[in-house]
Amino acid sequence: MSKIKILWADDEIDLLKPHIIFLEQKDYEVVAVTNGYDAIEEIENNFYHIVFLDEKMPGINGLDTLVAIKKIRPELPVVMVTKIEEEPVMNEAIGSQISDYLIKPVNPKQLWLTVKKHTEQKQLVSEKITSLYQQDFRELSMTINDNLDIEGWKKLYRELVRWELELEKSNDTNLKQILDSQKSEANANFFKFISKNYQNWIKNPDSAPLMSNKLMIRKILPLAEKGRPVYTIIIDNFRYDQWKTIQPLLTDKFHLLDDDLYFSILPTATNYSRNAIFSGMMPLDIEKSYPNSWVFDEEKGSKNLNEEKFLIEYLRKLRKNISVNYQKITSLEAGRRLPDQVNNMNGNLRIIIYNFIDLLSHVRTEMEVLKELAEDEAAYRSLTFSWFKNSPLYETIEKIASEKCYLVITTDHGSIRVKRPSRVIGDKNTTTNLRFKQGKNLDFEMKEVLYFKNPADIMLPQPAISSSYIFAREDYYFIYQNNYNYFANYYENTFQHGGVSMEEMMVPIVVLEN
Repeated sequence: MSKIKILWADDEIDLLKPHIIFLEQKDYEVVAVTNGYDAIEEIENNFYHIVFLDEKMPGINGLDTLVAIKKIRPELPVVMVTKIEEEPVMNEAIGSQISDYLIKPVNPKQLWLTVKKHTEQKQLVSEKITSLYQQDFRELSMTINDNLDIEGWKKLYRELVRWELELEKSNDTNLKQILDSQKSEANANFFKFISKNYQNWIKNPDSAPLMSNKLMIRKILPLAEKGRPVYTIIIDNFRYDQWKTIQPLLTDKFHLLDDDLYFSILPTATNYSRNAIFSGMMPLDIEKSYPNSWVFDEEKGSKNLNEEKFLIEYLRKLRKNISVNYQKITSLEAGRRLPDQVNNMNGNLRIIIYNFIDLLSHVRTEMEVLKELAEDEAAYRSLTFSWFKNSPLYETIEKIASEKCYLVITTDHGSIRVKRPSRVIGDKNTTTNLRFKQGKNLDFEMKEVLYFKNPADIMLPQPAISSSYIFAREDYYFIYQNNYNYFANYYENTFQHGGVSMEEMMVPIVVLEN
């Protein structure tokens, strides 16, 4: 690696010779100039990693020199070194994109630390993260293979996501691959955990974690009875790692009361999990209670037209005097109108359904350019962050932040990047979802699925007497025999939902207040 190169502009540079010698002994290369004009010329003609700039110089002062330097190299760190501590000077320097501010007389070690901070921080952070992950690796591996309970799995998943986000700051691709391997191992054991316990959770709800059908009564309705409005934003297909990515944008506007995970029911698909949220019932009970409103997968028509109706009926059964305002955003135009509409929302419970991320995952499957933009989990998170920061939804939340209220952010299910095709055979009425299948006489690889011959065992509706359900485990995805190789390649590395994985089933439920 070439030496870090420093440009130092100060009209009293001769007095700073001991400082320059100190930096050179630390193996930095220092070029000194005595005025702003020479500093600008150096930046035009040579490459520097950092600039020390005196504020008071004859001819052209430090602030004007700073503006000129930023026009040439906007990304270049510039540190103002001055005797002046006046607030207007500091404010102007900060407004002109100063990177740091040192008051004379400066200590040589202070200079050294400043150079490290602005030129070596990424490398130092990367090295520290690498060291910490290496220390945690063994403990994570032991935890993954431990006999975890519900809370243990939630804690482990949080840790894996935390390290996933931390290692994005590291340059060590090998460690990222090791973490990917640990996540895969964890998902294999999570599948065993769900296979062993899921049916019992359905039969004995007292032993179950918080699931879709209990989300409203246990997390949201108690807030609505406290007197403040409760804005509940359900972002379709929203993963826990995506929440942690956008969290900093919200926690400077709201106080974080609760950052939890709940378990989406199976299938981890909108028409099942979201209807369960609003009705407070499992899908089989919804189909029995509202036979004219439940739409089977193989039938035409929208599966989520009755959410508001289900919720109002649910509140009536609970004898809850809670008024509801319901908005569903399924188009760009509706999203653009939302920030202006939010101030006119009334009622104790104000619900906003936002479908963008689910649309993004489906469009990504179809469009090559989006596949390249979101080629892996890190890129998918980045795309989500960019969308959210510039979205009408974020603008809406900023308006909500001006009101005394609770804000709940959650989802109906998550998604997983699929990598391994699994052969399945079914009749023409078999569902088309890549992560679960419902149909008659299904033929499949038993070791690659969670199979329920009798859907009633897990409270799922049965359109035909011999209908059964299979759910893809880990990162498998279902492909029919016809054109197998083509579709296996087409869907590989796309984000899908409906099956059994930590990413699909353990999803965020966040409560904020202001």
